[in-house]
Amino acid sequence: MTERRIVGRSVPRTDAVAKVTGAAVYAVDVVMPDMLHAKVVRSDRAHARIRGVAKDAALAVPGVLAVVTGGDLTGLFPRFGHIVADHAILAIDKVRYYGEPVALVIATDPLIARDAVPLVEVDYEELPAVMDVSAALAADAPVLHEDDYSDVPDADTPPGGNMSRTPVKVTSSHPNVAHESQKGWGDVDVAFTDAHRIVETTVHHPMLYAYAMEPYNAVARFVEGTLEVVSTAQHPFMVASDLARVFSLPLSHVRVSVPYVGGGYGSKSYTKVEPLTAVGSWAVGGRPVKLVLDVEEAIYTTRADSADIVVRSAFAADGSILARDFEITLDTGAYADNSPLVLDKAVNRCFGPYRIPNLRVRGKAVYTSTSPASSYRGFGAFQGNLAGETNIDQAAEQLGIDPAEIRRRNLVHRGERLIPGNRAMDADLVDDLDLLVAELDAGSSGEGRLRGTGFGCAATDAGAVPSSTALVKLLSDGSVLVLTGSSELGQGSRTVLAQIAAEELGVGMERVRVLQSDTATTVFERTTGASRTTTLSGLAVQRACRDVIERVCLAARDVWTDAAGPIEVRDGTVHGPGGRSMSLAEAVQGWFGPGGGEILGQGVVRRTGELAELPPFWEIGMVGVSLEIDPDTGVIEVDQLVTVADVGCAINPTLVEGQDLGAATQGLGGTITEHLVYDGIQIANANMVEYRVPRITDRPRRFRSLIVERADGPGPYGAKGVGEGARNPVPGAVAAAVARAVGVWPDTLPLNPERVWRLIQRAKSTGTASPGSHGSDSGPQ
Repeated sequence: MTERRIVGRSVPRTDAVAKVTGAAVYAVDVVMPDMLHAKVVRSDRAHARIRGVAKDAALAVPGVLAVVTGGDLTGLFPRFGHIVADHAILAIDKVRYYGEPVALVIATDPLIARDAVPLVEVDYEELPAVMDVSAALAADAPVLHEDDYSDVPDADTPPGGNMSRTPVKVTSSHPNVAHESQKGWGDVDVAFTDAHRIVETTVHHPMLYAYAMEPYNAVARFVEGTLEVVSTAQHPFMVASDLARVFSLPLSHVRVSVPYVGGGYGSKSYTKVEPLTAVGSWAVGGRPVKLVLDVEEAIYTTRADSADIVVRSAFAADGSILARDFEITLDTGAYADNSPLVLDKAVNRCFGPYRIPNLRVRGKAVYTSTSPASSYRGFGAFQGNLAGETNIDQAAEQLGIDPAEIRRRNLVHRGERLIPGNRAMDADLVDDLDLLVAELDAGSSGEGRLRGTGFGCAATDAGAVPSSTALVKLLSDGSVLVLTGSSELGQGSRTVLAQIAAEELGVGMERVRVLQSDTATTVFERTTGASRTTTLSGLAVQRACRDVIERVCLAARDVWTDAAGPIEVRDGTVHGPGGRSMSLAEAVQGWFGPGGGEILGQGVVRRTGELAELPPFWEIGMVGVSLEIDPDTGVIEVDQLVTVADVGCAINPTLVEGQDLGAATQGLGGTITEHLVYDGIQIANANMVEYRVPRITDRPRRFRSLIVERADGPGPYGAKGVGEGARNPVPGAVAAAVARAVGVWPDTLPLNPERVWRLIQRAKSTGTASPGSHGSDSGPQ
């Protein structure tokens, strides 16, 4: 194999200097001429009818130009939604959660707009709220959505349920159920009658917030009949489609551009604040309107679904899985957003990468009077994996089998079908597990400390749908422009895509520039998420570069009119018969003549050929943790964190390690410290201080990412995606480590000091201060 010059090397990030010097432009930095500013009037009720909105006091404030309400959006399509268009841009007729946008104040200065917000008076008729799924599913529960909504077609979503490709009446088993999903095969009930051991596990995963450094923000304006928006979107092409629907515009007249984004983690995957800014601009004659949310507003905009999961598994005496049965209930909040797909993914991912002859999974996503839930890195997988992996660990304990060994006996092998009808497994899971176990050590506890180790396995259907395009321009001086719709969220996509282009064309990294995502100037990309960018966007870039090379060779043949032999591009130079050669720049200039030109290459990735089966690839998650617990306080300290990054080919190893460390650290946060707490109708900790994300002092003492390269992915050079895999098994791994340290199995996250301390006290009182008890954690939620 030819040694690669750039791919496989940890080259410096192309955006490093711009970011560390402050020169990088984010959406929040964007200023437009004659720009106005918006602030949101939010509901202070969890469920209420809107009887009227008094604007006069706010409009009397100098500098306030408009106050927009849902009733003002006559002539527009006033709702949006990734799957079900149930989310009003501004509340129409009633509000369904505390913090819901009711009106938009537009002023010449953000402080003027802020100060005018409390002057907007909303007259409400209070309605009973449903603050959790139990209340929402009661037979006499108040109905949050009396209306029927048209489904929005989306290729991620399988037909059936509430997800048909055409507008339908949204119905389910209960009016407060947003979506129901199920999966299964075999005869589960018969398999349970043959079981040597049946293990039942119940877990609760809390609401979380995907804490990006840059909150949601956008600026919108109308220019000559075209709506132009700059935002923090991970999926600008979907945002453009939603906005086109709102304003009945052709897509050619909606432009969404995305500069650098300060983190997304799935929470910016779909339309959020862009319709607010767009209707704001529409209301003031097309002038630019900017909206920047603060942290509290961002938390009320989107969170991760909380989950209650019950799993029963049947095992043979040797630990082989005979059957698994899952019941999943998600709290989707007041609007569906992406929760139907989160549920579908939880149903797909909860049972792990194991050989299961009989399976039944049933799930529902439930409307409640809480903030809307949506995507968060690895969505559905980390909730489901907590239940599935805890259940496996408890079975190992009851059967007297080593936790690693019970997994070895059940992991699917390469070429086996994890899910009937889906792509066969494209990884060597047992080998990956053995690498993890060999690296993870039990260590030695500090004096008086409790110590435990745990690990988890996951395989997620990553990559969404293979639909990507790229355009590569070879300019007259031999430099290269890469046009792709992928958003740079901090993950390093511009660097990786530049590496692929530089490798293919044989030029230096300094000669390649990857443009920011812009629906008017770059080409279509499905989304920046699902760990798909390197694999699918990268494949499109690779194909575009190879198209450029073919066209360069044709151009060179025209320049060398007497060239009868083969022509090829090698190491950035065009080589022809008789030892002749020319540079890439000379090929472009020679073909176009004086004044120069550019040679274009197109790369297209579709669901065809090797990518016909879904998922495009399986993303493997293997995580091990070793931790210590202070028995007097319940404080957990993570001593060692090990991940296995089964990436096929590491285009940039340092970026792979960064993705694994970041994903696993977010997993630790969601397992140990983070949760959104409702106090009545409000979130009690919707702020930067009390929502406790991991700090630098919380980092593991030791971290290692074991990069596995087998060139077995569908992406360039055999690459597979990375980004979510290391997040997903963390909750189960930490829960197992805590159980082995204290002697009681936790069933509720987060494992904060109070909850762990209560587990320790229960272990002492019941005499189970060593592993062996499946006691329930009934501490505060």
